[in-house]
Amino acid sequence: MKLLSIDTNAKTSKNTQYGYLTGIQYLSPYKKSGVNLCPMAELAGCHEPCLDESGMGKFESVQNARLNRTKLFLNDKTAYFNQLTKEVKSLVNKANSRGLKPLVRLNGTSDIKWENIGFTYANTYYRNIFEFFPNVQFMDYTKIPNRDDLPSNYDLTFSYSGAPLFKKYNERAIKRGLRIAAVFDKVESIPIKFHGRKVLSGDDNDLTFTKPKDSILGLYAKGTKKLIQKGIDSQFIIRGV
Repeated sequence: MKLLSIDTNAKTSKNTQYGYLTGIQYLSPYKKSGVNLCPMAELAGCHEPCLDESGMGKFESVQNARLNRTKLFLNDKTAYFNQLTKEVKSLVNKANSRGLKPLVRLNGTSDIKWENIGFTYANTYYRNIFEFFPNVQFMDYTKIPNRDDLPSNYDLTFSYSGAPLFKKYNERAIKRGLRIAAVFDKVESIPIKFHGRKVLSGDDNDLTFTKPKDSILGLYAKGTKKLIQKGIDSQFIIRGV
């Protein structure tokens, strides 16, 4: 069972132009596995317009693979982390052979607090995967507030939602000066400024950790028309005027 997909995502594949080889993990989002891996999804209104079933995700074999990874993570942490460390090591070697830097994104379709998940490898306990790979850059997007005291090699970008119940979390992230990614219904809707901050492209690559901390990363909605409309209806996606 493979945990990481390497350069299969349309946006992460752009990272190679900037010197990074990216491995991304896709798990079963929200409550698909019977365990909620996206705790803020309902408040943010992003569980229905989730991109999990778009693109390659529409195939049953892909959905089964995501569920199997999730079950391994939930039911056998030792086997899961043995496999993950093996694959990250392989990614590092592959990146080095190509003159690139390795980059790992574990929450491709989930929102897990990886900084709090420890594991034992070769009789040594590690507080998290970031401690095991101190020289590898990790990054993710999150809707979970107050994820502080992160390892230096784990970068998070807060994910904005226009849903009314999520407003206070947006305001808190803005007040704290966090980097924020916001999804707009189309390219033409992405403004020059949003909440008084300059908006940078979030679609040119997936190297969020290279963008200023106080910036807004503007993204245009992806997926089918049906998924995008669900996102607009839930107000997760910001509709242009």
